Amino acid sequence: MSQADELKNRVEAKRLSLQAKIKELQADTEATSREQVQKLQSKLDSLTESAKGGWDNMTDAVAGKLNEWLKDD
Repeated sequence: MSQADELKNRVEAKRLSLQAKIKELQADTEATSREQVQKLQSKLDSLTESAKGGWDNMTDAVAGKLNEWLKDD
């Protein structure tokens, strides 16, 4: 498995995890949950922006951004 494939798999796993957490929080009616949903959605939007060039055209700069995104909790 190449480094790009490994990064893609890690990003996809994190994306799915965040989406599941968002769905869980959306079921909660507390204001803090809504704020958490907005924060998580912002992270997903950041991922979409970073990966908009596609996996086949990923530069080192984009790979670096994605690795930083994976570290961010």
